[in-house]
Amino acid sequence: MASVLLDLVHLSTWAVCAVIKLPQLVAVLRAGSASGLSLSSLLMELAGHIVFLRYQIYYHYPLKTYLEYPIIIAQDVILIYCIMHFSGNAKRALVYALIYWGGWYMLTLEKWIIDLAMNVCTFISAASKLVQLQHLWQTKDSGQVSTLSWGMSVYTSSARIITTVMTTNDLAVLIRFIIMLILNIWVTATILHYRKTKKTG
Repeated sequence: MASVLLDLVHLSTWAVCAVIKLPQLVAVLRAGSASGLSLSSLLMELAGHIVFLRYQIYYHYPLKTYLEYPIIIAQDVILIYCIMHFSGNAKRALVYALIYWGGWYMLTLEKWIIDLAMNVCTFISAASKLVQLQHLWQTKDSGQVSTLSWGMSVYTSSARIITTVMTTNDLAVLIRFIIMLILNIWVTATILHYRKTKKTG
C-alpha cells in the first residue's frame, strides 16, 4: 500500500511540474509584460534548483525523487529569458547562462562544496521567495504573477515532503521542502490578497 501511495505521489508531482510554469509563461506572453515578477527572485530560484538537482545526482538518490527538476529548470530558463526580453535585457541571458553552466561543474569538485552548497541553496531558494514577496509588497500589485503556478508549487512542496520521508529521509532535503512549502503558501496568499484588493479597489 505504501509503495502504491509513493508511486502516486511521484506521478502527480511529475505531472504538476511538467506544466508548473506554463500558466506564468502564458500570462507573461499574453500581456507582453512581466509586471509583478521579480527577475532576481527567479534567478535565485534557478540557482537553488540547479544546486538541488546536482546534490541529488551526486549522492545517487533515486531518479523518482528529483525527476521533475530538469523540467522545472527548463521552464525557469524560458521564463527568465521572456522577462529579460520584455525588459530589454535579453543580451544578459548569455552571461547568466555561462555563470550557471560553470557553477554546475564547480559544485562537485569536492564533496564539501556540494554539501555546503545544498545547505546554502535552501537559504537561496527561501530568499528567492522573500524577494518575490518584497516585490509584491512594494508594488501592491500582483500584475502577471500566476496564482495557479504558485498554487502548484504548494502542492509539489507538500508531495516532496512525503516522498523524502518515505525514501531518502535526508534531513537537509526535508528541511528545504518544509521551508519551501511555508513560503509558497505565503506568496500564494499574498498574490490572492492583492488580486482581491485590485478587484475591490
